[in-house]
Amino acid sequence: MMLAGQPRGYAMALTKNTEDVIARARHGDPEAFRLIFERYARPILSFIYDLVGQRELAEDLTQEAFVRAYRGLHALRDEARLSTWLFGIARNVARESFRSRPKDNRKVEMDDDQVTRLKDDKLLPDGQLLNRELNGVIHEALEKLDEDKRVVFALKVFQQHSYEEIAAITGFSIPKLKTDLHRAKAEMRRRIRPYLEVNHEM
Repeated sequence: MMLAGQPRGYAMALTKNTEDVIARARHGDPEAFRLIFERYARPILSFIYDLVGQRELAEDLTQEAFVRAYRGLHALRDEARLSTWLFGIARNVARESFRSRPKDNRKVEMDDDQVTRLKDDKLLPDGQLLNRELNGVIHEALEKLDEDKRVVFALKVFQQHSYEEIAAITGFSIPKLKTDLHRAKAEMRRRIRPYLEVNHEM
C-alpha cells in the first residue's frame, strides 16, 4: 500500500536529532514518541497492510505495534536500529493476528500499487487489470506461502527494501532471504499462471 509522502525504500539513517528524540521518548516524553510515530507510522502501516491485506485491520495492528514499541523502547540498545526494530515488532503483530484469525476471515484486498509491483517483477503481464477474481487468485497465492516466504516477498516486492534491511528486520541470513524470495516468486507464478492462461484464451 503506497501512502503519500513516504516513498518505498526510504532512507533509514537516523540524524543526531532523532537519536535525541529517542532518548527523550525513553524517559517518558510523549511528544518525543509522537515524533517517532509520525515518522514511521506510514511505512509500518504499509508493511502490515501488505501482510494482512485488510485496511481497517492494518490500522488497528499499526496502533498495537506502536503501543508495544512505546512500552519496550527502553530495550532498544542501538538507536540506529530503530526502524528495523519497529518493522520487527510490526512483523510479530501481523503474524499473531494472521495466526489467530479463522481462515475464512483472511480475505486480502489487493491495491493498484501492489499490482504494479507484481508487474515490475514479471509476476503479472503488463496491461493486466485488477478485478475481483484476480484479487482472489493473488490473495490465495499469498496466503499459501509459508510465513517466512510471505514476509520476505512483502518486504522485497511490495516494500522494496534491500536484502540488508530485510535481514536486520527478520534476523535471517541474506542467502536464506534470497532462496525464500526465489521460491516465493516461483510459487506465486505457478498459482497465478492458470488464471492468466484461461482468461487469455477467452
